[in-house]
Amino acid sequence: MIRPLQENRFSGQVALVTGGTAGIGEAASLAYAKEGAKVVLVGRNSERGNNVVNVIQNTGGTANFIEADVSQASQVQGFIETTVEKYGRLDIAFNNAGVEGAGGPIHEYPEDEWVKTIDINLKGVWLCMKYQIQQMLNQKPLAFSESKGVIVNMASIAGHVASASPDYCASKHGVVGLTKSAALNYASKGIRVNSVSPASIHTPMFDRFATETPDQVEVWRDSHPIGRIGQPHEVAEAVLWLSSNNTNFITGTSLMIDGGWTAQ
Repeated sequence: MIRPLQENRFSGQVALVTGGTAGIGEAASLAYAKEGAKVVLVGRNSERGNNVVNVIQNTGGTANFIEADVSQASQVQGFIETTVEKYGRLDIAFNNAGVEGAGGPIHEYPEDEWVKTIDINLKGVWLCMKYQIQQMLNQKPLAFSESKGVIVNMASIAGHVASASPDYCASKHGVVGLTKSAALNYASKGIRVNSVSPASIHTPMFDRFATETPDQVEVWRDSHPIGRIGQPHEVAEAVLWLSSNNTNFITGTSLMIDGGWTAQ
């Protein structure tokens, strides 16, 4: 039976978004709330986080912000516990927090930059899944759901093809593999795990590395067959689709959101 697309797809559900204070994470937080979810945003910038919460609350939604670093196990365990204490369960997790890496040749790459990127982009996703899955395994599915929980991880086209930033490229390849491993381990236990792999998306992160030279934005734009940079809401829509009951037969995949980049 084909499920109809519905408004308020996430009514009664609790959604956690790391890196939820800007860019794709902000867009996803707003979208989850618009469709009825209680949203917990996690990030390191409390001002931006509280601003997003205010927008959600002012439009009738439910949200709160937790300041935390996803590379620290105690903080990850803490914000999962706080979420469950406040809302009673955790239905959806979008592990989106990440950094772009400094870029440069491997033989000159600073160790501290490597550690920072791997800690946030890869270790952070692993830690989040560790404590999210512990909670999801111990809760019953909602009456209208076929799963105990859904996880969507932020990968990248750099998790499928090479990039000039060795730490970022390695971390995102790791996220793709980690997602597949988790999907296999928990498919029979009622937890679906997927990832999304965007190309260039117009976010604060993109602005930081794409505006170093005057023509850099045009270079990135023209590298996409579709002829433009993507927008945060376009990735958020894909994340929500993977989070919904309309995708109950999808797990272990990485959805390309790349304007045709990897088809070249």
